[in-house]
Amino acid sequence: MAALKQLVQSAAKGSRAWLGSTVMALSCICASAQAQDLLVRNATVHTASARGSLQNADVLVQGGIIRAVGSGLSAPAGATVVEANGRPLTPALFGGITETGIEEVLVETSTVDSSLKMSDQPLRPEFDVTLAYNPASVLIPVTRLEGIGFTALGATPGGGFVAGQGGVMRLDGSIDPIGPRALFLRIGAAASELTGHSRAAQWMLLQQMIDEARGQVAADSPHALLTPAGRRALSRYLAGQGRIVVEVDRAADIRQLLRWATREKVKIAIAGASEAWQVAPELAAAHVPVFVDVLANLPASFDQLGATLENAARLQRAGVAVSFAQRGDATHNARKMRQLAGNAVANGLPWADGLAGLTRVPAQAFGVADQIGSIEPGKRADLVLWEGDPLDVAHYAEQVWLGGRAMPMRSRQTELRDRYLQRNAQP
Repeated sequence: MAALKQLVQSAAKGSRAWLGSTVMALSCICASAQAQDLLVRNATVHTASARGSLQNADVLVQGGIIRAVGSGLSAPAGATVVEANGRPLTPALFGGITETGIEEVLVETSTVDSSLKMSDQPLRPEFDVTLAYNPASVLIPVTRLEGIGFTALGATPGGGFVAGQGGVMRLDGSIDPIGPRALFLRIGAAASELTGHSRAAQWMLLQQMIDEARGQVAADSPHALLTPAGRRALSRYLAGQGRIVVEVDRAADIRQLLRWATREKVKIAIAGASEAWQVAPELAAAHVPVFVDVLANLPASFDQLGATLENAARLQRAGVAVSFAQRGDATHNARKMRQLAGNAVANGLPWADGLAGLTRVPAQAFGVADQIGSIEPGKRADLVLWEGDPLDVAHYAEQVWLGGRAMPMRSRQTELRDRYLQRNAQP
């Protein structure tokens, strides 16, 4: 609290907008440190579990954990009771694969920690972006206001098509990821400049990396691609410890990826996936989750000639677990994840699967479904009470709870809004 007071005093001397936003972020952390017992009563509870949606249901939270879901639950002494009056209650939503907390201002390199650029040795799977995570990022409250409670912190390609590792971060002020790490790769035309301008070279390099991790290439070989730390990092994924997330679009590349994953016995997920619908049966049979760029309709490259707004719906009908991903500035636009899910629903994806793609599916894909992603007894109480349909951007989140703690529904943007509204209201 002393540090918070000092920041407030500093903000009074200058740079009020920036420092004020930092104070807001730290205030969120301080507020979230106060746990509370909670009963949300008479809600439409979209559990994102096998129970589906429950009408006029209650959710009881104690010690930050969901203890019961049902009708007519009683509030323990001292618990906060929220009357939902039939409004939707969902798990906290997935913010996508982002650089939230490791990228503040995209054009200011000192605030961007999401990629590694080492020309002399670019393939560094041991690179772990979670070590640079800043829980006081001003982007976190902005994102959280949209009902988003967790994100997959992803590394982005810098000098090599192997970007590095990331993990799931809960946006509650905590600094450590939950669950296993994930390794991020890029395959296809988007990575060709990083691999000798040939996608065939990507498979060649990837195979050599695997051979090295399995001890089939001498560590002191002049042709070695990996450091000892890189070998250890990659070997964990080859042993099934964590998922490899591959950004890829072309159907032919996806088929090669599936063959490679089967041969090497690794767990993969696909992101982007413009042409994934063309290989939907194979993806379903391999139990590979897909993070679809829902807005990809017209081909932005030769790898996306088969792009369609029905991609998510076609994958779901084939039995593929579908979640969502954004191209471009996914970090600053994480709030748009609801829009992506809504667009998928508008183009044939069932509503329940749209919600699952923002909750249960990404939690399962990143190995944290035992903690978050659904409203079930024993899970963390990461909940959102909505004013209306959560997949309709015309509606908004009324309250977000993470670990049963009410998050401040304020951000740098709301502070700036209110400041200028007050200024403009003066005569």
